[in-house]
Amino acid sequence: MNILLEQGWSEIDSKLMKNYIFQGFSQSIHFINSVASEAEKANHHPDIKLYKYKNVRITLTTYSKRRITNKDILLAKQIDRIYESQA
Repeated sequence: MNILLEQGWSEIDSKLMKNYIFQGFSQSIHFINSVASEAEKANHHPDIKLYKYKNVRITLTTYSKRRITNKDILLAKQIDRIYESQA
């Protein structure tokens, strides 16, 4: 998990959180839709917040365990790959 913290993720209240900034609204929505598709495949669903039209906050935790699990870490890595491919 240390690599995630080095890549801009924060651990707050047993949750992983990261903010992403895009050029505009349509890029933000494209990213959100891509993350949603991967989350469905993984059957693991993050909280996603769009704010100020071009900022996206992702929050990951395993609610049933009330902590960060390997599922969160794997999805966080995939989300970063999605971001890098769209940036």
